[in-house]
Amino acid sequence: MKMKTKKAVSKRFIVTGSGKIKHHHTNRNHRAFGKTTKQKRHSRKDAILNHASRKLIGRALPYKGMNK
Repeated sequence: MKMKTKKAVSKRFIVTGSGKIKHHHTNRNHRAFGKTTKQKRHSRKDAILNHASRKLIGRALPYKGMNK
């Protein structure tokens, strides 16, 4: 049986060429006036997902080269 890709996950996570998973930082839009400039600056760039969460996201993206 063919596996289905979770569409919500595929829109939020990007698989790089080396197999790492990139995602956007959280807490960026709402109530930004309460955050320091440093917090807002560091959250602009994408982050690499940690190893523990990689397996969970990989199951939701079967055709992105994650299930190897």
